[in-house]
Amino acid sequence: MTQEEKTRIEERIVDVLKTVYDPEIPVNIYDLGLIYKIDVSEDGNVDIDMTFTAPSCPAADFILEDVRQKVDTIEGVKSSNVNLVFEPVWDQSMMTEEARVELGFD
Repeated sequence: MTQEEKTRIEERIVDVLKTVYDPEIPVNIYDLGLIYKIDVSEDGNVDIDMTFTAPSCPAADFILEDVRQKVDTIEGVKSSNVNLVFEPVWDQSMMTEEARVELGFD
C-alpha cells in the first residue's frame, strides 16, 4: 500500500468518525478531540487510540462498537482495533473550534 493510499484511507476514517456521536453530546467524537491516533498499516489493518470525556462514560461500549463497525466498512480496511486510552487525560482544549462554539465554550 502506498503512502497516498494510506492517506486516503485515513481521510475516509476521519469522515466516518465524524458520524459517531456520544448520545449525550451533540458533537461528533472526532471534533470533541476523543481520537488520539489513527494508524493504517501496510496490510490495511487500522489501530485507533481514543478516549472519552470521562472514564465512566455510560455509552462507552456503544461508541467503541460504532467506531469499529464503521471503520471496518471502509474500502481498503482489512480490520480495525480500537484501543481505549486515558493518557493524556482529555480536556476541553482538545476540541476543535467548531465543537467549542457548538457547546458554548467560546
